[in-house]
Amino acid sequence: MTLLDFSLYQILAIALVFAWTGFVRTGLGFGGAALGLPLMLFIHNNPLLWLPIIGVHLLFFSGLTLFNSLHNVDWQYLRYSAIYIIPAALIGVFGLLNLPVLWLNGFIYSVTLFYGFTWLLNRGINSQHVWADRGLLILGGYIAGISLTGAPLMVAVYMRNVSKYKLRDTLFILWFILVSLKMTAFIALSVDLHLLTALTLLPIATIGHILGLKAHNAIMRNDLIFKRWIGGGLVTVSLLGLWQLYSQFVWDVMKSNGLI
Repeated sequence: MTLLDFSLYQILAIALVFAWTGFVRTGLGFGGAALGLPLMLFIHNNPLLWLPIIGVHLLFFSGLTLFNSLHNVDWQYLRYSAIYIIPAALIGVFGLLNLPVLWLNGFIYSVTLFYGFTWLLNRGINSQHVWADRGLLILGGYIAGISLTGAPLMVAVYMRNVSKYKLRDTLFILWFILVSLKMTAFIALSVDLHLLTALTLLPIATIGHILGLKAHNAIMRNDLIFKRWIGGGLVTVSLLGLWQLYSQFVWDVMKSNGLI
């Protein structure tokens, strides 16, 4: 599937969503996929269309950071956390390629709904013990593997263990590693990477990326207000998505039983 398969209105919506993901990715330093994928599923409901495209963009933008900021990465904590994150992420990739689309979308919307409520209600994801850190890293890695939306869980741990001056650059390197593993699995299993679509959307995402860089300091100064607004939007989108999936499930059940 390419952009030509969509209507003009859908193409405009896709452009806005990818500009948004680029903005969030650099404005917050994480969350581009978590805040963009639920919107993309309203346009086309198969995650395997969007995730390779998001992956290409993540590799490109995190690669820029990798080139310029290797000196500002907390390599010690990155190596430590990778022991828990990477195996879980590989298991998540297996789930992405084998679970039904309806289940995958329900999982993505449910995770996003959780994030939305935590941000809307200002209930941060916190851990005070090593075992809790490990649990969040494993869960975040699994969610990242299945949908690339596990960032908020891993960030909660990284914020407590990595200097704020090194946090964003360290996270970008983590995203680069995780997405590289995911894309390698896609290639090995002959999943369509939709490279032409990804490259077509790259300039649009770049606009959001640049705007996010410019807005980063302002967002960090107003982090609570920004996240509450975003949280409210995520709750709304996720509830609508779950309702749509429930309606589709009921319709399919009734149809399969000859009730309609």
